[in-house]
Amino acid sequence: MADRAAEFYDLLENKDIKCLLCPRACVIKPGKAGVCRVRENRDGELITRNYRVVTSYGMDPIEKKPLYHFYPGTEIFSLGTVGCNLHCQFCQNWTIAHGDPQSVDLSPEAAVEIMERESARRPCVGIAYTYSEPTVWYEYVLETAELARGKGFKNVLVTNGYIQEQPLRRLLPLIDAMNIDVKGFVEDFYRKWCKGGLAPVMKTVETAAGSCHVELTNLIIPGLNDSREEITALADWIKSVDPDTPLHLSRYFPNYQLDLPPTPVGTLEMAYDIARERLHYVYLGNVAGSGHSDTVCPSCEQSLIRRRGYQVSLVGLDGRRCSRCGQEIPIVGLEG
Repeated sequence: MADRAAEFYDLLENKDIKCLLCPRACVIKPGKAGVCRVRENRDGELITRNYRVVTSYGMDPIEKKPLYHFYPGTEIFSLGTVGCNLHCQFCQNWTIAHGDPQSVDLSPEAAVEIMERESARRPCVGIAYTYSEPTVWYEYVLETAELARGKGFKNVLVTNGYIQEQPLRRLLPLIDAMNIDVKGFVEDFYRKWCKGGLAPVMKTVETAAGSCHVELTNLIIPGLNDSREEITALADWIKSVDPDTPLHLSRYFPNYQLDLPPTPVGTLEMAYDIARERLHYVYLGNVAGSGHSDTVCPSCEQSLIRRRGYQVSLVGLDGRRCSRCGQEIPIVGLEG
């Protein structure tokens, strides 16, 4: 059964419902669903329609999330569903976020059982809730994360960060790491191109940073969010949260409703230079052979972790310290 009673809402007059899961706070009339398409008012009760609906699952390298400072070189069991509470015109996973893909019925217990079987064959650190937006899958993620944690596994959330503070704080004690997609650093960009807002995402990052390991991704789109001023402001804000926060600057390619040309590599290099002046760990994604996928020591510049695609080699670490200068490197999952 895919349906389940949902949480975080207020019942209004005439059986209208105000959903309190994400900052949209959709007011949903009976028989209708919110913007996410998966939370429905059914005669005055909020129902999550995608409970147990899994559109994709399988093992992924942890670096694919991307997470570079969390159990490097391991794999993670990844799960995705349908729906999203943003509507980014450049969505990279639009077929499941906004489409009607094939799916399977998979209970939280079954998902954890599959993950356990996979972990017996290869180094699996736990479960990643990913592919589409996992926060609109809230009840399923919460229950699955509790089961996985009870068996000693980690939980990872790959998210747009568009969630209200109360449900976020309830979920965070079960989450070990997050990659949060900060899509731009101007409110107008979020409103026009994502149909959302920047401020709640910033709040999610700041809240999560005090609770679990956090890495950030920024997809750089030519002419939309690639100005020196915007990238500088983004990097300055991340520095104010924690300069050790890994930032993944990713190259845009045309997709969904946006057909701008791919981001010039030179733009990515410019963004990298700006961010690297302010942050200790900056990476370029979707740029083959950029030379900016390795982890280097922020003190002596020695290469610490070498990445060639998803092939990972620990080359300059003594536990969690640089083997040359002794600088401690904030990487979860390494001893020392």
